[in-house]
Amino acid sequence: MMNGSMMGWFWIWPVLVLIGLVLLGYLAYRLTQNRRTGAGTAPVAGPASARQILDERYARGEIDDEDYRKRRDELT
Repeated sequence: MMNGSMMGWFWIWPVLVLIGLVLLGYLAYRLTQNRRTGAGTAPVAGPASARQILDERYARGEIDDEDYRKRRDELT
């Protein structure tokens, strides 16, 4: 009696294994793609470069056009 009812569900295990293998393959693919392109990683917050600081000061209006251009040219 139990043998007949269990045989009806026996087919599900190979399907679950197949789904698991497909998911593992997809996960491996996504991880290798992210490493190649650098996508999905947040930029590391480090000290701001002199050019970034100069651009921010100019955007805030702390320095005028002439001073900005002069300092930018000195940096490059």
